Amino acid sequence: VQLQAFGGGVVQPGGSLRISCAASGHTSGIYAVGWFRRAPGKERELASAIIWSGDSSYSATAVKGRFIISRDHAKNTVDLQMNSLRVEDTAVYYCAAAKFVSSNWYPYLSGDSYDYWGQGTQVTVSS
Repeated sequence: VQLQAFGGGVVQPGGSLRISCAASGHTSGIYAVGWFRRAPGKERELASAIIWSGDSSYSATAVKGRFIISRDHAKNTVDLQMNSLRVEDTAVYYCAAAKFVSSNWYPYLSGDSYDYWGQGTQVTVSS
């Protein structure tokens, strides 16, 4: 499985940005896809995740109500629509895919549960 993240850029506080993760290869084994982010000087954290089928999703408290994760079956992408962006959302965003199957989201909060990673895309929120 290959993952390619794209769509990052510079946006003003309060603005919106959409980033996407394109999956290719043997994607039939994917169970969940997550968007992680690493801000300067901070630990990597999960922002949002979605079941590959698109049936269920998770958003961290920090982004809930502002970020929307979705699955585009036609394009084979997982998209993250980021609204009401804040300076503290500035980070490199990585998409990752997990084969691990769980009935709850807790295991997917850790990057250790993911098998494949994209290269990251920079999101900068600045005035």
